[in-house]
Amino acid sequence: MAQYQRRRKKARRPRISNGIMGIGLIAVAATTLIMVRSGINQLSKVAASADYPTAARQYKQIYEEKGQLRALSALFSAQKLAEADSASKSQIKKDILIPEKMSIELTSSLVNTEAKKEERPETELIDIQYDTFRGKLLRIKDASRVFMGVPGPLGNGYSGKHLEDIIADYGALAGVNAGGFEDPNGMGSGGTPIGLVISEGELRYGMLYGYYEIVGLDKDNKLHCGWMTAQQALDKGIRDAACFGPTLISDGEAVALTRDYGYNPRTVIGQTEDGTMLILVIEGRQLSSIGATMKDAQQVMLDYGAVNAGNMDGGASSVMRYEGEQITISSSLYGARLLPSCWLVKPES
Repeated sequence: MAQYQRRRKKARRPRISNGIMGIGLIAVAATTLIMVRSGINQLSKVAASADYPTAARQYKQIYEEKGQLRALSALFSAQKLAEADSASKSQIKKDILIPEKMSIELTSSLVNTEAKKEERPETELIDIQYDTFRGKLLRIKDASRVFMGVPGPLGNGYSGKHLEDIIADYGALAGVNAGGFEDPNGMGSGGTPIGLVISEGELRYGMLYGYYEIVGLDKDNKLHCGWMTAQQALDKGIRDAACFGPTLISDGEAVALTRDYGYNPRTVIGQTEDGTMLILVIEGRQLSSIGATMKDAQQVMLDYGAVNAGNMDGGASSVMRYEGEQITISSSLYGARLLPSCWLVKPES
């Protein structure tokens, strides 16, 4: 009996109360939350730093639209964070005392790294995926390779051609639809453009003193978006152009849009500050890609650095072909449309 009582006394040793354990867990969770919050704030400071102006601009745009975490996840992949951290450490080392020889080697390494970052292929095809739409973006470094293709004579009594056939006629690498056209009851022949068409320096359709909203490239390979007469366009040296609208970006500034235009397939042409051409087709009217508003299309162009951009014909006409294949899905129930004009890309030399 005495042995039994001793065992019971031993079994009654005090235990840590559930309340104390709960307090401990709360403390750990709070500490973790503070650390995470601190980390997010640090990343935000890096993203918005004046040392990375492009990233700061993109971070601000995404932050305003989708919030801090979405902006950070969009800007900072693991690789980018490693690069940013590496660059920061290198700067710290330079600010301390580094032997002259080592400093020269470090500077040379950083210059070479920056050069590699800026190297891009002559033609780059990019998959686009946003919240309500997907699409394809062609980035062409040499704007002289981009020009306006036509099916032949234009106007009443003539017919357009499918994009595939116009590409074949010119031996082009890629192409997208361009200007609008008369399309009664959705059954137009595609041969009568709305507005002017200039192809390879020649006015192929339109009146010299008609006033048009054009998207065109001049002989210096600069993109122009805005209103002018055909004569003014020719006087400016516009070599290739078509009409639709509206202008989305002008001289680096987003143009205020007076209408939303709804969610639809889009075709947009833009140019970055260094002259690189951006050709965008957004798919729409599908379960997997509802389409884009005009503001959405504008935002894509801004995200990819366009300083000038204009909207082309969209809807069922929007389509992109690249290297002999149609790489976007047309929303047309009748297949590819007959077109009076299309933006084409010459093969790489």
